[in-house]
Amino acid sequence: MSEKRQEVRNLETIPVGSLGLIPLESCRSLGEKVDQYLVKWRTERESEHKDSLAFAGYQRDTYILDTKVPRFGSGEAKGVINESVRGDDLYIMVDVCNHSLTYSLCGNKNRMSPDDHYQDLKRIIAAVGGKARRITVIMPFLYESRQHKRTSRESLDCALALQELVAMGVDNIITFDAHDPRVQNAIPLHGFETVQPTYQFIKGLINNVPDIKLDAEHMMTISPDEGGMSRAIYMSNVLGLDMGMFYKRRDYTRVVDGRNPIVAHEYLGTSVEGKDVIILDDMISSGESVIEVATALKARKANRIFIATTFGLFTNGLEKFDKAYEEGLIHRVLTTNLVYQTPELLQREWYINCDMSKYIAYIIDTLNHDSSISDLLNPSERIQNLLKERQK
Repeated sequence: MSEKRQEVRNLETIPVGSLGLIPLESCRSLGEKVDQYLVKWRTERESEHKDSLAFAGYQRDTYILDTKVPRFGSGEAKGVINESVRGDDLYIMVDVCNHSLTYSLCGNKNRMSPDDHYQDLKRIIAAVGGKARRITVIMPFLYESRQHKRTSRESLDCALALQELVAMGVDNIITFDAHDPRVQNAIPLHGFETVQPTYQFIKGLINNVPDIKLDAEHMMTISPDEGGMSRAIYMSNVLGLDMGMFYKRRDYTRVVDGRNPIVAHEYLGTSVEGKDVIILDDMISSGESVIEVATALKARKANRIFIATTFGLFTNGLEKFDKAYEEGLIHRVLTTNLVYQTPELLQREWYINCDMSKYIAYIIDTLNHDSSISDLLNPSERIQNLLKERQK
């Protein structure tokens, strides 16, 4: 989508309120990039209403509000907002997976867990004290999204968290590639959007792999399990590719680390021989599954293997991927900057970083003007434009 179209659409409406951006410490670098886009667009934007009261504070040097979450020696904390938010349209950004942050707990260094980040988010919402006009939480990795359904007598943490946020006055929750979007059923009367980064993956491939051929003759999409089929189907449809999928055979007689161990990955689909394949998933946790799938695809004589996942957590380190790259098992790994990336990851030859800051800035800018974001949620038109530009 061109920036010109963005301008025309937004000028037709008045902002909901003065824009306020609150990236928590866990999301600071991403929030600053988003802020730079917003400042740039609003400085350049021409509007006959710019000097009216409705547009007061529309152009500023930064939209990031001065907030902090200081901690006591006991490890307890409080949320503090150092400027007025009365009548503001607030966008609070949090990365619950940022494991790089620490705090002091009775003299010991404690690493922040997803629970700590979620608690800090609630502290900032509590500090707003109901004075904002609207609160939107942008939580790229949805907190507890892997605990989305009940299989035995166990807690439903994701649904509880969503209900807790709307009870505190949150109007909208924007997340990316939710593990199971049906969790929004827990808050049916409130806004919940799950955004796919398919456009950024395709852009990342085109910009970093010049000789890639995005057609059915040379490429296929692969879903590593039955749960992620919709991602592979969407990319296959917009690019006109064939797709295949694996399903996991598990040993249901045993439980290892809280789950039934995988016995084998079984493949369903047309031949991958001689084709580049792109494996699509929502996250790389330990990375075991995708590397096993890549091994199975190589055994079926696939050409280059690309792994594209929204969240690169790499919970067991990068060595497994280094080894797979050296052995020629994988060609490139694409993940977004929606979660914390270690400096080591960013230096890896096999890694492609897909920047989501401009996309988030578009969403915030559009929502602040109370305009529809439907074309941002379905990027098929932008993908087709990207492919046409490449053909030229």
